[in-house]
Amino acid sequence: MFVSDSVAARRPRIQTRAEASILHADLDSFYASVEQRDQPWLRGKPVIVGGGVVLAASYEAKAFGIRTPMNAGQALRLCPHAVVVPPRMAAYAEASKAVFAIFHDTTPLVEGISIDEAFLDVGGLRRIRGEPIDIARTLRTEVSAKVGLPISVGIARTKFLAKVASAVAKPDGLRLVEPGGELDFLHPLPVERLWGVGAVTAATLRTHGITRVGQLAELGEPHLRAILGPGAARHLFALSWARDPRRVETGRRRRSIGAQRALGRRRREPDEIAAYLDGLTDRLGRRLRAADRVCRTVILRLRFDDFTRATRSHTLVEATDATATLRRAARELLAAAQPLIDERGITLIGLSLTNLDDSDTMQLTLPLEPRAENTLDATLDDLRRRFGSAAVTRAALLKKGEGLSVPLLPD
Repeated sequence: MFVSDSVAARRPRIQTRAEASILHADLDSFYASVEQRDQPWLRGKPVIVGGGVVLAASYEAKAFGIRTPMNAGQALRLCPHAVVVPPRMAAYAEASKAVFAIFHDTTPLVEGISIDEAFLDVGGLRRIRGEPIDIARTLRTEVSAKVGLPISVGIARTKFLAKVASAVAKPDGLRLVEPGGELDFLHPLPVERLWGVGAVTAATLRTHGITRVGQLAELGEPHLRAILGPGAARHLFALSWARDPRRVETGRRRRSIGAQRALGRRRREPDEIAAYLDGLTDRLGRRLRAADRVCRTVILRLRFDDFTRATRSHTLVEATDATATLRRAARELLAAAQPLIDERGITLIGLSLTNLDDSDTMQLTLPLEPRAENTLDATLDDLRRRFGSAAVTRAALLKKGEGLSVPLLPD
């Protein structure tokens, strides 16, 4: 298609910033570091956080090959003298809030990625706070002094390179990728450093002799397309040449929320599975209402005993935040999937809510009465907010609990 010079000239060009002023700050082995901070006798020892599954491992444990989400039995075979501690989600949430307070004191441009990492744009702070590397040093010092946790920081002109730099700097390090030196830094690294290269993609690339980012860059997009397909080829080729135009974005809202529960490999009765699903529905309903949001689509996620997965979804006629409506939709999806569960067994059940919107955009139904605020959901939310999530629970979950609720950034 022909595009005139005048039309092309009107298109906004994405400019590469002149200085390395994007920071990627990443807390090191977050859960395990909090445990070592709060229990000094754990410092210097291999620490595993979790029960049946490794949720986090200290660097001393990682040296033995322990990774998340490895089975705890396998982890202890690798390191029999590792110390296993139960997770304390409330402690991790408090530590995250304290660290993010330091982030926001550093710059107003903070994009949280998870509770233990964020991008910070410090490009306009030179006159106030100094050079980006000085800001990063101060940030690391404050996190250590005020929160007592190690944090690694990468600095670069793009978000992608800043994240790679922080990973290279770990543990408890700082790495600046100088402008103009991006390719010298990036190309010697293994292809696994590229976003989107997991175990499967890495194995595919290795069968073609591609182990380093530089080799991928030299291959060219057309040849890469034949190996990985057009979408992945375009994405990875751009990253291999350090092309990443994304800005640090603030105030973005989630496009979906979800929760899941591992069930182990023993056989589960349908009523027990349904009870766990109800617990997930209760949890997500509370998150929806706390964030003043509603959803249209409910997605059931299953993992079977043979490690295969399946998803089922249902879109509601009207957006809602009512637990009863969400539960009914989730139960219908589970009932439809039950023959498959009976045949193949189940090891994990998950629920996601998508097609989210703000609750104040809901269309009122005739006779146009405002939404009631004294509902059962609102009352239960208030009780759980004041006395804890276990203050009120379903009878079917009394001896089972709701499972771990992993701390998250605000919805």
